[in-house]
Amino acid sequence: MGEQVQTPAAKIKKKKRDTAFTRVMKYTGVRLIALFLTVAIGVYLTIMIANMGGYVDEIMKGSIRENITMQLRMDDGYQEMAPEAKAAYLLAKIENEEKRLGLDEPFIFRSFRFLLNALKLDLGQATFMSSDKGSRSVRLIILERLPSTLLLMGTANLVLFFVTIVVALILSRKYGSFWDRFFVAASPLSAMPSWFYGIFFILIFAAVLKIFPFGGMIGSPPPETTGQYILDVLYHLTLPAAALIISAFPARVYNWRTFFMIYSSEDYVEMAKAKGLSAKRIRNRYILRPTLPMIITSFSLMIIAMWTGAIITETVFRWPGIGRLIFRAIGMNDTAVIVGTTIIYAYMLAATVFFLDFIYALVDPRVKIGGSKQKQ
Repeated sequence: MGEQVQTPAAKIKKKKRDTAFTRVMKYTGVRLIALFLTVAIGVYLTIMIANMGGYVDEIMKGSIRENITMQLRMDDGYQEMAPEAKAAYLLAKIENEEKRLGLDEPFIFRSFRFLLNALKLDLGQATFMSSDKGSRSVRLIILERLPSTLLLMGTANLVLFFVTIVVALILSRKYGSFWDRFFVAASPLSAMPSWFYGIFFILIFAAVLKIFPFGGMIGSPPPETTGQYILDVLYHLTLPAAALIISAFPARVYNWRTFFMIYSSEDYVEMAKAKGLSAKRIRNRYILRPTLPMIITSFSLMIIAMWTGAIITETVFRWPGIGRLIFRAIGMNDTAVIVGTTIIYAYMLAATVFFLDFIYALVDPRVKIGGSKQKQ
């Protein structure tokens, strides 16, 4: 059989397909390089800030000298040495400890080594902190605290996301009603952080009414059965989750309500109403569908925000999560733990931003990868 001859229409279609594939691959490569550079810059800035530009090294050196001096004062053999031998021995001990911790190198060189290890997800060893099992591995320290944070932040954020969208959709169709004006007036209450509400909840429901515990994740002694353990965790979860939800709820409802109202006033929505379409169909097809990119973006960013936890809120409630871990790491100047949590969050954020562009193309036919919106 002879070679099949392509029609002009088939050639044009193939050329367009090849052009689209080339555009997508080029866009993907450029996007990945840009995101990687962004992550690298962000992580390096975190390293510099966590070390205060190298000042933490000087603090650690001073702490090493002080600790070794205190230890040697209680060593009878050291006290019997000649003054010159004492000074030499003390200096050797200090130099060995500084070398063990890597403080014998200039900070600028160490900072780039930290960056390279962080980008390879080699989180290394914590300087001062350890896991409950005694390990100094940053990876194990983080994994030990991660489930607690995901439970707290996941519960609060998922409730916030879905409930606020439903309430906002209802309010967007009832502009000027009592509840609409209520949420508009209550939105400034979200200016107060969750830990502020948390302190009041502890004072009211724990100290005065004695309904809920002051903090922690489980009671003491821990429950014996699995069912009792789950109920005890939920019991301790109530106040911190409520503080996170109530703090953000009014503003989230107001933001989504305003966003849906903008789309509810579009001409195509008025046309659908004029055609006599049901309110449910108008809501699903003409309001929710065009807002899907924004909803997906908000949901994606909410998912990765669960990783960092709520630093002060977890500390107030003594919740053993990532937020409280970061708070302790900052207080102890443990750079490895700070950088470890930052690098994982940075990678998660970069991956989310990268995949969102492709998701937009799936949910919105007007969007094409590597290009602007198609002409109408």
